Amino acid sequence: MTTMGRDLLQDHAAPGYDDPLGMLSACHRRIERQLATLARLQRHLPEHGSDTDARAAARGILRYFDTAAVHHHADEEGSIFPRLTELAPAATARLLADLAADHQRLAAHWRHLRPLLAAIAAGSRANLAPRQVALLRQAYDAHIAREEAELIPLATAALDRDALAVIGAEMARRRGVTATAPP
Repeated sequence: MTTMGRDLLQDHAAPGYDDPLGMLSACHRRIERQLATLARLQRHLPEHGSDTDARAAARGILRYFDTAAVHHHADEEGSIFPRLTELAPAATARLLADLAADHQRLAAHWRHLRPLLAAIAAGSRANLAPRQVALLRQAYDAHIAREEAELIPLATAALDRDALAVIGAEMARRRGVTATAPP
């Protein structure tokens, strides 16, 4: 399991705030890697407990889903969704409502897993129910697939360079950095 902790550090060059839609897609890849780490952690725990690797993996997963994933949803709901609604309210209403509802369901799944991961990170013996891990992964897989197939192409077609620049600046502010800093 020594690769679990290293997976958290492996990240390829990500798009910057000048490419906010690219950042959203890159975040999807990081979410998928975190979920893969979560699945490996779930399988690791029954035999090894909250060993060093498990604690490191749990801390990384917590850090990611408590910060970056929250920012990701805020980027969509606070910056992308309102602009798409403004440009094409009828065409986007159902999609955006569905994706916002997904965000609520994903947050609910996370609230169930978070205390268990916190216990693992603290060194307590804890197991993760395979069903809980699978439900989170399935929910994110479906959500990401819909965003990649529908939201990002729609935003690419509808949002001009100026709108994307403003969105990139808003994303940077959410993270407390300047728009020229790497994500």
